[in-house]
Amino acid sequence: MKSNPYLSFRDNAREALDFYQSVFGGTTAINTFEDFNASEDPEEKNWVMHGQLEAPSGLVLMMADTPKSMEYSPGGSMSISLSGFLKEKGELEGYWNKLADGGQVIMPLEAPVWGGIFGMVVDRYSVTWMVSISDDNETS
Repeated sequence: MKSNPYLSFRDNAREALDFYQSVFGGTTAINTFEDFNASEDPEEKNWVMHGQLEAPSGLVLMMADTPKSMEYSPGGSMSISLSGFLKEKGELEGYWNKLADGGQVIMPLEAPVWGGIFGMVVDRYSVTWMVSISDDNETS
C-alpha cells in the first residue's frame, strides 16, 4: 500500500503542479474537468480535476482544483514530511531551498535538540512541508 499526498487548490493546481515539478523533477499528468465532462461552471472547464507528479525519488504528489461550488480551505491542517539520511542531505536541502522560495520559513533547516537536521516551511501555495535529515545510523 502507498500513501500519497492529495493537495487541493481553488484555481491554480496547474501552476502548483509546474512549481512542484521544478522542485522535485519528474513527469506530470493532468486531466481537466472538461476531459470528463464534469464541469458545472464553464469558467472551470480547464481547471485540474486530477493532476499528478511522479518524481525520480519515488514521491508522488496528486492535486486538483476545487470547484467554486465546494468549500475550500488553503493549506488545510496537514503537513507533508520529506525524510532522509545524511547521504541525501544535498537533495533534501535543494528541495528545501526551492520550497522556501516565495514561501515562509516556520523553523529554519538546522539541528534541533533531538538530533539530525529539521525545518518547516510553508510554500507559496500554503502547503506546509517538514524536512527531516537523520544521522546515517538512525531511522527516518
